[in-house]
Amino acid sequence: MTHFTRRQALIGAAAAPLAAGLAGQVQANAKMMGASTANYHRIVRGGFEVTTILAAAFVRDNAQSIFGTNVSAEEFAAVSAANFLPADRVMLPVTPTVVNTGTELLLFDAGADPAGTAAALGNAGYTPEQIDAVVLTHMHPDHIGGLIGDSGPTFPNARIIATAEEHNFWAGNNNEVFNAKVKPLNDRVSFIEDGGSVAPGITAMHAFGHTPGHTTYLLDSEGAQLLIFGDTANHPVWSLGYPDWEVVFDIDKSMAAATRRRVLSMLAAEKMPFIGFHMPFPGMGFVETRGDGFRYVPVSYQMHL
Repeated sequence: MTHFTRRQALIGAAAAPLAAGLAGQVQANAKMMGASTANYHRIVRGGFEVTTILAAAFVRDNAQSIFGTNVSAEEFAAVSAANFLPADRVMLPVTPTVVNTGTELLLFDAGADPAGTAAALGNAGYTPEQIDAVVLTHMHPDHIGGLIGDSGPTFPNARIIATAEEHNFWAGNNNEVFNAKVKPLNDRVSFIEDGGSVAPGITAMHAFGHTPGHTTYLLDSEGAQLLIFGDTANHPVWSLGYPDWEVVFDIDKSMAAATRRRVLSMLAAEKMPFIGFHMPFPGMGFVETRGDGFRYVPVSYQMHL
């Protein structure tokens, strides 16, 4: 046991302010670097490695012009305040998912632009050339924008998987983004049906409403499951928590709400983890029921045990 004399204690006390001052000077010389977050997150589910990559993040003003368009401003503000959220602004991460099955490297959704998605892949240790297939939940611009750029296809060796309902809807509407990003790659596109297999252990599950062919993908390997659910709900509170709140980007709003309730109820009942394209990064979490709605429970360390 160490004993200090009164003299030693007084010397230590006198030196403490000096040390604190020196420490403050050193810290003051460190440059301010601004807010940041991790840019990839990797877990293992059964025999799959699953990596979410942060390809972009959009900040939008007037959040209620996007979410909760069918509720009053007072209700929207009260729910936001109860969840420690500003009611006027929103940040929407863009989070593609990479799944390494052991035999193929699959990218679920291509992100908003080629440079952002390629950089995010690089941060996670992958190259665009390694991608064997790009699997699309749907064809909104932030999910297909990364497919092709000025120099050609971003993923030169990849086939593209989507539903016929989704592809044909956008093709039939002569959509500008579809024409620029998907149409030039039509020879690479193959269609998948509800219950169809992307690869052993990865199954397509229709979740129509957000778009006419919006689809989720169930990963099931060695008894471990995970749902890649795209934009089924695209905010942890204003969409997931309140599934009947309308979202401006939902093409069929009543069908989208019914789909949210069906998928979220399944996730809550099964206690199954999921990845949401616009959930707070790393985009992985669980769902539990709360009253007439649901609550988002982000992952912590449990996926690493």
